[in-house]
Amino acid sequence: MRQTIISYTEDEVNKVGSINDIEKGFKIWIDIIDPTPQKIAEIKQSFQLDPRALDAFIKNSKKPQVRMLDDHTFTIILDIEYKDRKNLAIEVIYLFLGTDWLITIHSSNVDLITIVERLLEEKNKKIMVANIDALYYNILSETVDRYEKLLTAIELTITNIQQRSLYKPSKKMLEYLDSLSIQIILLRRHFWQVKGILNFLSHTKKDKEEVEYIEVAYDNIMQLIDLVESYRDTINSTRDLYIANVSLQMNDTMKTLTLFSAILLPLTFIASVYGMNGLDLNNINTIPVGFAIVLITMGIVGAFLFWLFKKKQWILVKDEDTNDLGKRSKNKAL
Repeated sequence: MRQTIISYTEDEVNKVGSINDIEKGFKIWIDIIDPTPQKIAEIKQSFQLDPRALDAFIKNSKKPQVRMLDDHTFTIILDIEYKDRKNLAIEVIYLFLGTDWLITIHSSNVDLITIVERLLEEKNKKIMVANIDALYYNILSETVDRYEKLLTAIELTITNIQQRSLYKPSKKMLEYLDSLSIQIILLRRHFWQVKGILNFLSHTKKDKEEVEYIEVAYDNIMQLIDLVESYRDTINSTRDLYIANVSLQMNDTMKTLTLFSAILLPLTFIASVYGMNGLDLNNINTIPVGFAIVLITMGIVGAFLFWLFKKKQWILVKDEDTNDLGKRSKNKAL
């Protein structure tokens, strides 16, 4: 368990703050990493946190949501990173927003301290002058901005699979595409939930300067939703490309086998004819009647099959001239 408290005012930032700084006019941010049950009970008592909100944390709820409680706001948002083609690293951030305080609870895999310190250094005037809501909005906005890196990693993976499917398609590529499709579905659902949170917050707060932060995040999440939709189409196109390349490879294989069959077919025919019983190769001038009947029957069967295939237009099919097609269409119209 690790706890960090940063307190700040319009003119001062104290990176080693305490809860008592609220009484001195400071706004405080409390970041708790992997808290113990004792720490949760202490925070609950100090800030009168809603039991139902804490119950969502205890049950490790991962559904993005926002609740407007009596004297504070409870929010759940996910920090997602691309781990590999089959897995996403999902971490949950729980935020409790009060009048002059903000509490964030998460695992050690999430680094909010660096983000907050950078925000206070880069935008210290705007954030430090505004109330604690500005810091809360910026944390949400920074989390949404990291989703763009996630989608970039997925896009690069899809591009890599597209290139490989052109040269060496394999069954593993279909497995990768199926995994990416599942990831895209999960991300799409999560982004829509985050969109609902940001839309709700942008309409419940009246301070225009503070709402600007959340409106930027709302615009970003809308763009990410559009990207996710386009990735779904790209994955489907990649799957079609894979199937087409597999079909081409199969056609090439069948072509090779057909060529070998065409070479061996006349040799097999000659061997079968001269291997018939009743044909004496030492006395070739005398052809038995039975052998002649077999040859004639073979010729008749072959000619009949050739005529049948030609009638069904399976062989020796001529391409119709476009002029003839035009004439036929004109005659039908008349």
